[in-house]
Amino acid sequence: MKNEFILAFNEVLEDKQLPRDVVLEALQAAMVSAYRRSVNASNAQHIDAVIDPETGKVKIFAEKEVVETVEDSRTEVLLENAVKVDPEAKIGSMVIVETTPRNFGRVAAQTARQVIQQRIREAERDAQQEHFSEQVGEILSGVVQAANSQGATLGLEKKAEGIMPRSHQIPGERFRVHDRVRALLLEVKDTPRGPQILLSRAHRNFLRRLLENEVPEIYHGMVEIRSIAREPGQRSKVAVFALQPGVDPVGACVGIRGVRIQAIVRELNDEKIDVIEWNSDPAAYIAKALSPARVAGVYLNEPVSGTKTATVVVPEDQLSLAIGRDGQNARLAAKLTSWRIDIKSLPEAATDALYKLQNDPEYATIAEEEAEACPQIEAILAKKAEGRPVTPEEYSVLTQFVDRVERGLLRQREEAEMAELEQQRIEAANVPSEAFEIPLEQFEVSDHVYAIISQAGFDTLGDLLLRLRLDPDAVWSLNGMGPKAMTQLQEALEAAGYPIEEEPEVVEAGEPEAELAEIEQPEAEVEAVLEEQVPALEELEEGEVVEAVAEAPGAEAEEAEIVEAVAPEEEAEEQAVPDAELAEVAETEEPEGEEVAKVEEETLEAIFAMDAEVFDFDELGEEIYEDEEDEDDEDSDPKRGKKRKKKRKKYVEVEYDPDQDVMVVRKKRKRTDDVEWDEEW
Repeated sequence: MKNEFILAFNEVLEDKQLPRDVVLEALQAAMVSAYRRSVNASNAQHIDAVIDPETGKVKIFAEKEVVETVEDSRTEVLLENAVKVDPEAKIGSMVIVETTPRNFGRVAAQTARQVIQQRIREAERDAQQEHFSEQVGEILSGVVQAANSQGATLGLEKKAEGIMPRSHQIPGERFRVHDRVRALLLEVKDTPRGPQILLSRAHRNFLRRLLENEVPEIYHGMVEIRSIAREPGQRSKVAVFALQPGVDPVGACVGIRGVRIQAIVRELNDEKIDVIEWNSDPAAYIAKALSPARVAGVYLNEPVSGTKTATVVVPEDQLSLAIGRDGQNARLAAKLTSWRIDIKSLPEAATDALYKLQNDPEYATIAEEEAEACPQIEAILAKKAEGRPVTPEEYSVLTQFVDRVERGLLRQREEAEMAELEQQRIEAANVPSEAFEIPLEQFEVSDHVYAIISQAGFDTLGDLLLRLRLDPDAVWSLNGMGPKAMTQLQEALEAAGYPIEEEPEVVEAGEPEAELAEIEQPEAEVEAVLEEQVPALEELEEGEVVEAVAEAPGAEAEEAEIVEAVAPEEEAEEQAVPDAELAEVAETEEPEGEEVAKVEEETLEAIFAMDAEVFDFDELGEEIYEDEEDEDDEDSDPKRGKKRKKKRKKYVEVEYDPDQDVMVVRKKRKRTDDVEWDEEW
């Protein structure tokens, strides 16, 4: 006959479903606690309890001090008793000896009952916590213990209880007590009262686990579930992909005559499930995600930063089917593909495209290409607005028109993005590579500036420098970046050896004088040199050649510019005019208007009658004519009150000699009244 202790011990193991070591350890701890209470021992004293599993006897061992005379039997022991346990024991040393009280078993049973129950309860909670934490995300089966408006309580294995709130139940489901229900283990929380187990039947992973259980191809890894979008109790969309060639992913999930998918539908309270094949092409994937609607075209807009948007064009009779009841089909497709989907009917898309071609500057290039097709599109849309029937061929024309416009716009945006990326690549090459290895934390700036630039998403100093080169305004316009912060950032960059390069100043259209000053500066310098040399030419003899060396600024190997040098007029000798003559001149009447006009007309005719050879120009030189005073021919100037000498023409030419890198000035006088020059030079 087995010992009563062994029978009770085994019963506890079976009832609590706990490991043998856990229960035994709990009993030993209870015996130690019972001993401390019975003898009023200190908590600082080391005490052990040993239980014999066969007989159930309990022995208590306590640490005591070796003394000659025992005053307190709870903490002291005689030397002769200590030597029996430890032969090397001495006075003052500590030994562990057996101190089991008489009738300790009965006393322990009464005293340690509560402690044993508490320890077993704690061990039970720890076992539940460890067991269910390993099963998070799996389907559990439980029995309904209670159901109310707030949720349902399910009894699970290991005498645990799971809670299923109303929000995690499928709408329209009703549970009764003792019903067996399958649910997803969503979360396990550790609380002072034990583990709190949260169950769900509305989560999309519940559908994932059901598919894995019903479809062997998914369980064995031949078919993979890529995405799930679900509205519990109404409709779900599942995107699957075959990892093994030759396997139909959709057919594997549906099963023969829909047996597999129907079992899942019944479990989900007749929830409709659409199974589609995943595609790496986003356009084809979005078109399939909108099934059962037929799609005419999908046009993607993938900005570098921001929401990805897909414009979907469907035939007019498929618009309501694509959107679904209360937008459910479009909403599920957007969740499944992670794209923002904008659905338009074909006439609406054609109208929008035509309006944008006529009013949006971004469509200007496309408008030129579609100039011939626009009248035909307007006619078809007008027919549609009037309610007249539109032929399938005209619908095809509308589809092709929308496709050309949308793809043309996408092509323009791609080219702009490529140009921007190329610009970023060029600017990144100009930024030192070591700057991208410097974390922003090592950049010595104030805490305020560091907080501003770190919140903007810059990780390294190279990222900050690249943004400053591409778009400085994007950095200076950051929230909190004031003048002081800008100055601190510039000083920190200069201290780090990366100064900000200032862009060259651009002269605006309203400042032509500055531009002319820069353009005419070389000519002004050459003229200044000539002004120093040309006056000396008047003293040279006829036919002499003077070589003047002039440095042409900014023209090392280029031809120097040929400029005009005008010899100063010789000042006429002023003669004193008698006061009487001045008086006569003052009284002289001015000529009438007709006589002045006649004189001007004769002067112009004389100028136009001059021989063209006088104004002949050579390829390398520019002939310059200057007036020279003739001492033999004098004329009086009545207004000035002095006589002026008649002037004769003289000839000066300036040319550049590239072989000697000098300016050569030639001078010659005219000897006769004819236009021809009297000698060659």
